[in-house]
Amino acid sequence: MKTIDILSFGEPLYEFSELPQGEIPTKYLSGFGGDTSNFAVSAARQGAKVAMLTQLGKDVFGDKFIALWQQEGVNTDFVLRHNDAPTGIYFITHDEEGHHFTFYRKGSAASLVRPSDLPQAAIQQAHLLHTSAITLAISDSASDSVFAAIDLARQSDTQVSFDTNLRLKLWPLARARAVIHEVARLVDICLPSLDEAKLLTGLEDADAIADFYLNLGVKHLVLKMGSEGAMYASPQQRLRVAGHRVATVDATGAGDCFSGAFLTQFLTGNAPAEALRYANAAAALTTTGYGAVAPIPTRTSVEAFVHSLN
Repeated sequence: MKTIDILSFGEPLYEFSELPQGEIPTKYLSGFGGDTSNFAVSAARQGAKVAMLTQLGKDVFGDKFIALWQQEGVNTDFVLRHNDAPTGIYFITHDEEGHHFTFYRKGSAASLVRPSDLPQAAIQQAHLLHTSAITLAISDSASDSVFAAIDLARQSDTQVSFDTNLRLKLWPLARARAVIHEVARLVDICLPSLDEAKLLTGLEDADAIADFYLNLGVKHLVLKMGSEGAMYASPQQRLRVAGHRVATVDATGAGDCFSGAFLTQFLTGNAPAEALRYANAAAALTTTGYGAVAPIPTRTSVEAFVHSLN
């Protein structure tokens, strides 16, 4: 019996985001990050029944994530705690070229997840398993665990979605291409951003990129194009929506917000065009605040914004 809409598998990271006040010493706003955690919060705020699958350290940052997820209504029954390894952290700094990340994640508790740690029952209970390329890249055992989780999902009639979040500080492009595209062959829904898809495929045109992933076997391709909007492609149809002009201050986590919003809409049976418009609006709204999680909008906020555009 399917009792979970979405099971999100990946590495949470505690966030310290620089506040642009021009003061010394620099002030940081603490918060939450990690693509699959951001995604989970986004999906939960849109009304999905979400659970996290990860491993945290037995430390204050791990405790804060548990508190966050419980506050957001995200199920934590499948969150492991490691006695010795820490919860990863990262810092965001800003300059005229945009935002920059400094990570302290090597040997994190999440990176030590093994295939034998996976809760088969959780995957069986989920309508959708979501994971990302970052989970593949943080360690060999985490990568093996992604493949094992996908295999369990395919045995359990659980759909799989995959965000190709490309982080070249974690692995070289050639290896990233090989592993990411092998995973893409196995999933139902793939959600790359246009910039990373250009690097991964060597292609420039959005339609050519969509053809590339559909030819790999992806059933539903969602191409996130930032301020230019987004594209949906399947063997049956192809469509685009334009971006929105908003007072953007920080784009951290906007793609994760988009994915959580799109998949929540998609799983409830909304047409791809409607899900795409909704997710595009949600992603625009989340760029109007600082940090990855705090500005993620609720369903009520997204619906009000969409209504204001009509």
